[in-house]
Amino acid sequence: MAITFSLTHQDRDTPARCGTLRTDHGTLPTPMFMPVGTYGAVKTLAPWELESLGAHIILGNTYHLYLRPGLDVIRNAHGLHGFSTWKRSLLTDSGGFQVFSLAQSNKISADGVEFQSHLDGSRHVLTPEKIDGNSTHSGSGYHHGFRSMSAGRRP
Repeated sequence: MAITFSLTHQDRDTPARCGTLRTDHGTLPTPMFMPVGTYGAVKTLAPWELESLGAHIILGNTYHLYLRPGLDVIRNAHGLHGFSTWKRSLLTDSGGFQVFSLAQSNKISADGVEFQSHLDGSRHVLTPEKIDGNSTHSGSGYHHGFRSMSAGRRP
Protein backbone atom coordinates (compact mmCIF):
# COMPACT_ATOMS: atom_id res chain seq x y z
CA MET A 1 0.00 0.00 0.00
CA ALA A 2 1.23 3.47 -0.77
CA ILE A 3 1.40 6.01 2.02
CA THR A 4 -1.19 8.71 1.45
CA PHE A 5 -1.88 12.03 3.14
CA SER A 6 -5.13 13.95 3.05
CA LEU A 7 -5.65 17.43 4.43
CA THR A 8 -8.57 17.67 6.86
CA HIS A 9 -8.21 21.25 8.09
CA GLN A 10 -6.17 24.34 7.16
CA ASP A 11 -6.05 27.31 9.52
CA ARG A 12 -7.14 30.54 7.83
CA ASP A 13 -4.50 32.76 9.44
CA THR A 14 -1.42 30.53 9.80
CA PRO A 15 0.28 27.65 7.97
CA ALA A 16 -1.11 25.26 10.64
CA ARG A 17 -2.97 22.26 9.28
CA CYS A 18 -4.38 18.89 10.28
CA GLY A 19 -4.53 15.79 8.19
CA THR A 20 -4.66 12.04 7.98
CA LEU A 21 -1.74 9.83 7.02
CA ARG A 22 -2.69 6.34 5.86
CA THR A 23 -0.13 3.51 6.04
CA ASP A 24 -0.19 -0.29 5.90
CA HIS A 25 -0.35 -0.34 9.68
CA GLY A 26 -3.06 2.21 10.31
CA THR A 27 -4.38 5.71 9.94
CA LEU A 28 -2.47 8.46 11.71
CA PRO A 29 -3.97 11.82 12.61
CA THR A 30 -1.60 14.76 12.20
CA PRO A 31 -0.27 16.44 14.17
CA MET A 32 0.33 13.60 16.62
CA PHE A 33 2.42 12.53 19.57
CA MET A 34 5.16 10.10 18.53
CA PRO A 35 6.78 8.17 21.39
CA VAL A 36 10.46 7.40 20.92
CA GLY A 37 11.41 3.73 20.96
CA THR A 38 15.07 4.04 20.01
CA TYR A 39 15.53 0.26 20.01
CA GLY A 40 12.05 -0.48 18.66
CA ALA A 41 10.20 -0.33 21.97
CA VAL A 42 9.34 2.44 24.41
CA LYS A 43 11.03 1.92 27.77
CA THR A 44 8.75 1.15 30.73
CA LEU A 45 5.56 0.93 28.60
CA ALA A 46 4.01 -2.14 27.01
CA PRO A 47 2.45 -1.80 23.54
CA TRP A 48 -1.08 -2.06 24.99
CA GLU A 49 -0.30 0.81 27.37
CA LEU A 50 0.89 3.00 24.48
CA GLU A 51 -2.26 2.14 22.55
CA SER A 52 -4.44 3.05 25.55
CA LEU A 53 -2.65 6.42 25.68
CA GLY A 54 -3.58 7.04 22.04
CA ALA A 55 -0.18 6.42 20.43
CA HIS A 56 -0.46 5.56 16.74
CA ILE A 57 3.23 5.28 15.88
CA ILE A 58 6.65 4.67 17.44
CA LEU A 59 9.91 6.26 16.30
CA GLY A 60 12.92 3.92 16.17
CA ASN A 61 16.54 4.68 15.28
CA THR A 62 18.28 2.68 12.55
CA TYR A 63 21.77 3.44 13.91
CA HIS A 64 20.94 2.03 17.33
CA LEU A 65 18.92 -0.90 15.96
CA TYR A 66 21.81 -1.75 13.62
CA LEU A 67 24.23 -1.96 16.57
CA ARG A 68 21.88 -3.53 19.10
CA PRO A 69 19.98 -5.83 18.84
CA GLY A 70 21.29 -6.10 15.25
CA LEU A 71 19.54 -6.63 11.95
CA ASP A 72 19.74 -10.43 12.08
CA VAL A 73 17.81 -10.47 15.36
CA ILE A 74 15.16 -8.15 13.91
CA ARG A 75 14.89 -10.19 10.69
CA ASN A 76 14.54 -13.42 12.70
CA ALA A 77 11.69 -11.82 14.65
CA HIS A 78 9.93 -11.07 11.33
CA GLY A 79 10.82 -7.42 11.33
CA LEU A 80 10.60 -4.63 13.84
CA HIS A 81 6.88 -5.20 14.37
CA GLY A 82 7.53 -8.79 15.44
CA PHE A 83 10.52 -7.81 17.55
CA SER A 84 8.63 -5.10 19.42
CA THR A 85 5.14 -6.69 19.26
CA TRP A 86 3.90 -3.25 18.19
CA LYS A 87 1.09 -3.67 15.64
CA ARG A 88 0.67 -0.04 14.66
CA SER A 89 2.92 2.14 12.50
CA LEU A 90 6.69 2.49 12.91
CA LEU A 91 9.00 5.19 11.64
CA THR A 92 12.77 4.78 11.67
CA ASP A 93 15.25 7.62 11.57
CA SER A 94 18.48 7.20 9.65
CA GLY A 95 20.88 7.72 12.54
CA GLY A 96 22.33 10.83 10.88
CA PHE A 97 22.27 12.72 14.15
CA GLN A 98 24.49 10.08 15.76
CA VAL A 99 26.90 10.40 12.84
CA PHE A 100 27.08 14.11 13.63
CA SER A 101 27.18 13.88 17.41
CA LEU A 102 29.83 11.14 17.41
CA ALA A 103 31.90 12.88 14.72
CA GLN A 104 35.17 12.53 16.62
CA SER A 105 35.13 8.78 15.85
CA ASN A 106 33.68 8.98 12.31
CA LYS A 107 35.18 9.22 8.84
CA ILE A 108 32.73 10.79 6.39
CA SER A 109 33.22 10.30 2.64
CA ALA A 110 31.10 10.80 -0.46
CA ASP A 111 29.97 7.17 -0.13
CA GLY A 112 28.83 7.27 3.49
CA VAL A 113 30.28 7.21 6.97
CA GLU A 114 32.61 4.85 8.79
CA PHE A 115 31.98 5.01 12.50
CA GLN A 116 33.15 3.41 15.69
CA SER A 117 30.50 1.74 17.82
CA HIS A 118 29.97 3.42 21.16
CA LEU A 119 29.19 -0.07 22.55
CA ASP A 120 32.32 -2.08 21.78
CA GLY A 121 34.61 0.06 19.63
CA SER A 122 34.05 -2.01 16.46
CA ARG A 123 34.10 -0.17 13.11
CA HIS A 124 31.09 -0.07 10.76
CA VAL A 125 30.28 1.61 7.44
CA LEU A 126 26.84 3.09 6.74
CA THR A 127 25.82 4.28 3.30
CA PRO A 128 22.48 5.71 2.16
CA GLU A 129 21.77 2.38 0.43
CA LYS A 130 22.57 0.40 3.57
CA ILE A 131 20.36 2.63 5.73
CA ASP A 132 17.53 2.30 3.24
CA GLY A 133 17.94 -1.49 3.22
CA ASN A 134 18.17 -1.66 7.01
CA SER A 135 14.92 0.27 7.39
CA THR A 136 13.21 -1.84 4.73
CA HIS A 137 14.38 -5.14 6.24
CA SER A 138 13.37 -4.04 9.72
CA GLY A 139 9.78 -3.66 8.53
CA SER A 140 9.55 0.05 9.21
CA GLY A 141 6.51 1.47 7.46
CA TYR A 142 8.53 4.49 6.43
CA HIS A 143 11.79 6.08 7.36
CA HIS A 144 13.87 9.20 7.15
CA GLY A 145 16.59 8.96 4.53
CA PHE A 146 20.23 9.08 5.51
CA ARG A 147 21.63 12.58 5.66
CA SER A 148 24.73 14.21 6.98
CA MET A 149 24.55 17.21 9.25
CA SER A 150 26.90 20.07 8.53
CA ALA A 151 29.63 21.03 10.95
CA GLY A 152 28.90 23.73 13.44
CA ARG A 153 28.05 23.90 17.07
CA ARG A 154 27.49 20.52 18.59
CA PRO A 155 24.59 19.86 20.92
